[in-house]
Amino acid sequence: MRRRQIGEALLRIASARGLQSASMREVAAEAGVSLRLVQYYFHTKEELLLTALAYLGERLTARVESRIRAQGPVTPRSVVYGTLTAILPIDAESLELTRTYTGYYTLALTDPDLASRHGATYPDKVERLIATQLRTAQEADQVDRTVDPQTTAAGLLALTNGLGSSVLGGQRDGQTALAVLTYHLDRLFEREATGPAS
Repeated sequence: MRRRQIGEALLRIASARGLQSASMREVAAEAGVSLRLVQYYFHTKEELLLTALAYLGERLTARVESRIRAQGPVTPRSVVYGTLTAILPIDAESLELTRTYTGYYTLALTDPDLASRHGATYPDKVERLIATQLRTAQEADQVDRTVDPQTTAAGLLALTNGLGSSVLGGQRDGQTALAVLTYHLDRLFEREATGPAS
């Protein structure tokens, strides 16, 4: 319980101010516990960062699952739509998640050792998931068979991340970003909407 409380405090700091200057003392203050207690649960700042990142992954996974269920029956289309729209900052929860992940990305850019040791495993998993769903959709004749699933999955995730950055930067709001993403997804799954070509 205490361990989670401390990890969540770090995530709040990441969302509000970034992680570059987040010290163990600052995390202790945010969590409302002593520095000694933080050091008891986490021997190094890196251990704290990685534990909190795992908590963040759990929160995003729960959001993705909820968005997929909201799409109706589980199909390749609902999984792709649900996953990518869950990542996009379109409400308070997803905006906080995006800001927090951005804090981690920024830290990885300034700490190459951290990036090389722990990498971007969650984005890799999302990309593989989308590619798998696209292959399944092709087998069901719901997506054009000339589409390259792996490259398309990478492009969709890059589009989603870019739209997220544009929302954080104030270029567009979440609903406009969602409309852009939906436009591209609708074109990809156009065959499902119109039925297979005769």
